[in-house]
Amino acid sequence: MSLLGRSDIDSGYFVNFNQDVTSLAVGSKNGYNLFSLNSVESALEEIYRSVGEDICLVERLFSSSLVAIVSINAPRKLKVCHFKKGTEICNYSYSNTILAVKLNRARLVVCLEESLYIHNIRDMKVVHTIRDTPPNPNGLCALAADSDHCYLAYPGSARIGEVQIFDAVNLHAKIMIPAHESSLAAIAFSPSGTEVATASEKGTVIRVFSVQDGSKLFEFRRGVKRCVSIASLSFSTCSKYLCCSSNTETVHIFALEKIATETRDNGQSQSAASGDWMGYLSKTVSSYLPLALPSQVADVFTQGRAFATAVLPIAGLRHACVIATIQKSLKLLVASQDGYLYVYQIAAVEGGDCRLVIKHDLRNFDNKELTTIASHAQESAPIIVPTNEVPSTTYASAVKTADFSDDDQ
Repeated sequence: MSLLGRSDIDSGYFVNFNQDVTSLAVGSKNGYNLFSLNSVESALEEIYRSVGEDICLVERLFSSSLVAIVSINAPRKLKVCHFKKGTEICNYSYSNTILAVKLNRARLVVCLEESLYIHNIRDMKVVHTIRDTPPNPNGLCALAADSDHCYLAYPGSARIGEVQIFDAVNLHAKIMIPAHESSLAAIAFSPSGTEVATASEKGTVIRVFSVQDGSKLFEFRRGVKRCVSIASLSFSTCSKYLCCSSNTETVHIFALEKIATETRDNGQSQSAASGDWMGYLSKTVSSYLPLALPSQVADVFTQGRAFATAVLPIAGLRHACVIATIQKSLKLLVASQDGYLYVYQIAAVEGGDCRLVIKHDLRNFDNKELTTIASHAQESAPIIVPTNEVPSTTYASAVKTADFSDDDQ
């Protein structure tokens, strides 16, 4: 749920939602902010503010006090902090630029361009390193939020859209899914970790697969006219919807539901038998369409369309989008590279155009007088992650234990 492309920070903000969409992290050249999303229709509640570093990456662990941050000035160093206590727990240095960091309650994953480090989040020990991965300059990867299905996904090829699923608890490759013909642009796990959604660099088709056997569950057509750059792909917290944003002004929402083939066919048969010629025509066209047209053209007619859409005020920016039920109402939240949070109301029954409820200006918080975390932080233990071997057990002895329990907001 984070924006890809580290160059974005040069011209804007890093925006990122946590795993259960209860908070929003915003990184900028002035520091970082954490906001509560328990109520978004009025003033946005700020949880924490810090200045003093030019932050290009912030990841919060659910609603706990643990955050992982990376600065522009030190892009190879990861800092793990307890923001409630104002302490830096530890820091890690890597051989190359950190492109992404993913967290759940069992693992912390650091993504470099050609390797992935998997840490045990309890003691920060490196338990496994995936080396020589296909070139991944955007740090594209996803970690399931559910620790019971603790899967890591990353590109299995730089040329075609293969998704490698890795079991981050038992530390072995699970399955390789051939998702697209062109290389991947976005990956996202469902809240349970049992489904994975993908988009390619063309950005026209979104697919959802079963993690267990790699079978395709859903296929959606985002657009036909033009290829776009997908910036964000996210399942709703209720697992009923999937949303995606791109460099266009439209955010698409897809409904994750299927009508049983048997029920549909029976309904069409009854409709045709009762003289409903439209039902008969629909069944006939569906049966002969794959035979009458090339497969690429037939796919366009059989792929699902957007259940709902939201129109942003400006195109050409990158956005992070999520769907969550907030105060018993289904909301689409879109955080923008230029420092705004848009809140849309989704009509859960009829779908269609989403209504803009409120627009929050995240930039206002940058201008306030802040207290930097460094001013009262305890001295942390620097840790160098070797490039040729997994660190020994002495690695963990230098790390202080953090409180990973969720805080009340």
